[in-house]
Amino acid sequence: MPQKEIDELGRRMDGALEALRREFAGLRTGRASAHLLEPVVVHAYGSEMPITQVGTISVPEPRMITVQVWDRSLVSAVEKAVRDAGLGLNPASDGQLVRVPIPELSQERRQELTKIAHKYAEQGRVAVRNVRRDGMDQLKKMEKDGKISQDEHRGWSDKVQKLTDDHIKRIDDTLAQKEKEILQV
Repeated sequence: MPQKEIDELGRRMDGALEALRREFAGLRTGRASAHLLEPVVVHAYGSEMPITQVGTISVPEPRMITVQVWDRSLVSAVEKAVRDAGLGLNPASDGQLVRVPIPELSQERRQELTKIAHKYAEQGRVAVRNVRRDGMDQLKKMEKDGKISQDEHRGWSDKVQKLTDDHIKRIDDTLAQKEKEILQV
């Protein structure tokens, strides 16, 4: 497995880390952020769509997010999606505008946000491990096809494992930092 493939695996693992950072950007501590609603998926037109494809998200004030829904028939679907997203938010509609007040962060809410952060981090770890599995499968195939020896396979496996360990550690560090930010009163 040439260095090029290792770099490609690293790039894919970086993508998982970047996705985690985007998810964490949405976990705002007591302040409204449009990123908070980006992971929300709305059941619209017979399929699942990101909320950003059914309306415009804006933050008119520090403790309020609004979603201007483009299609009036989707207002209740957007409300339901926000309510069911596990973010602890309770939206209310006003015509085609869905208002999402951001509650003051109680200790209980901080614990909830911490749990959500852990869930996002675990998804990131799973993504990194999936990339590792792809790399290991590639190595097995290359050894089976006689392109690399058993010793080369072991060497490349170690490199892939080290890359995985580095990315998992970065995910854990990012989680610890976010957790500290959430729990800070």
